[in-house]
Amino acid sequence: MTAQPFPVTEIVAARRPHRKDAARNYDALLAAAREAFAEKGAEASLEDIARRAGVGIGTLYRNFPTRRDLFESVYAGEVNDLVEIAGEVAALEPWPALTTWLERFTGYMVTKRAVREALDDQSEIFDACRDSMYAAGGPLLERAQRAGVARTDMDFGDLLRMVAGITATTFVDDAQRDRVLAIALDGVRTGR
Repeated sequence: MTAQPFPVTEIVAARRPHRKDAARNYDALLAAAREAFAEKGAEASLEDIARRAGVGIGTLYRNFPTRRDLFESVYAGEVNDLVEIAGEVAALEPWPALTTWLERFTGYMVTKRAVREALDDQSEIFDACRDSMYAAGGPLLERAQRAGVARTDMDFGDLLRMVAGITATTFVDDAQRDRVLAIALDGVRTGR
């Protein structure tokens, strides 16, 4: 039995160009957009994104004909990264696997806030992304619960909402955010 691909993985693969030079430009644009959205939110300028990527505005529009296409691709790319990280950390002990994935999830939340400003929740990409995120990250919590290192009176949705709520708050700096997250995760971890 072969593993089924995650819906978001298929979306990302379908949107990414096959030619090496075009794929390089596409990847540079996504990286630049993530950075710009994290800094400036949904109002980041497309011209600035193209400049950061080292390409012309025409290349941006060739890859992303509308601003919505860019937002959806950035969002799907972020979730695809979370899916890949879930696979990478699966070999770790249950608690470090879960917390390593959650640390990456906090970075994803910065991009998600900017993208969410621009897209409505009715986008079909949100459903595919949510399904992929739950399918990739949910087993990490379940494994930690089976190992007796995470509370069993919560589900993955509870955990994500808790972490998302923490990351939505304004902090003095990243160190403060990390401390608050660690305190919250202490409430998830069992004494064993």
